[in-house]
Amino acid sequence: MTYREAINLGEKVLNMADVADAKIDAWLLLEMVCKIDRSFYYLHMEDEVAEEQLSEYEIALRKRAEHVPLQYIVGEAEFMGLKFKVNSNVLIPRQDTETLVEEALKVVKPGMKVLDMCTGSGCIIVSIVHNIPEVEGTATDISKQALLVAKENAKLNQVSVTFERSDLFDNVTGTYDVIVSNPPYIRTGEVVKLMPEVQEFEPMEALDGKEDGLYFYRKIIKECKAYLKPGGHILFEIGYDQGEAVSGLLKEAGFKNVTVIKDLAHNDRVVTGMEDICLIN
Repeated sequence: MTYREAINLGEKVLNMADVADAKIDAWLLLEMVCKIDRSFYYLHMEDEVAEEQLSEYEIALRKRAEHVPLQYIVGEAEFMGLKFKVNSNVLIPRQDTETLVEEALKVVKPGMKVLDMCTGSGCIIVSIVHNIPEVEGTATDISKQALLVAKENAKLNQVSVTFERSDLFDNVTGTYDVIVSNPPYIRTGEVVKLMPEVQEFEPMEALDGKEDGLYFYRKIIKECKAYLKPGGHILFEIGYDQGEAVSGLLKEAGFKNVTVIKDLAHNDRVVTGMEDICLIN
């Protein structure tokens, strides 16, 4: 089978399985397996694909046709211009979350201590420290498997981050200038409506925000003041319809300058707040 025929086969298989962007995914899988780029393809499209590579490609196609996320098959995802290793123990980094990092970078300064809670793949804290290496970054997650991935990603991107296994603040010590978090926020009843790639393959504990989707925001906001320096900032990623609810929780807790920020699709995506500078001891 030639490279051109392999691409056509891949597109046909994925279209039959109702995979979105079938042609793109077929190409990316062939690129991964054969370690080629588009220049090579156009020069050699009528050449035969090596039998071993063709077999590997067909296996990858079958996985994608079963709606295994492309990033899990390839083993990596891009985020903030960086490469991150991913597997089924962590959520796949998404462009929406780049809004959280971009907002964090507006308040993080060299020398600050930053805590990333529910770190998953580590994409948030690694991106922050990569942009501002003088930051003292700490990241926590309840999942031991997720932390292994996050540690790999810190090493891959050559940044120094301290990782701690913790159920929210249980094992957190010290105080921080900035706390960032992308906690589980999908309502339990909405999980069944997610795309098969998400619902069936991404870790449920990183998605399910309990009945109203606000469980983890309430927990974090209730406890975070003991770990946030006066004048410190807290930033959350939120669901598109949670801006009012999460900003309300921050205001009730006494946070100042509470702001809702939209993502590139003009959906509410980030809520920020600042701890009062004038605290009574």
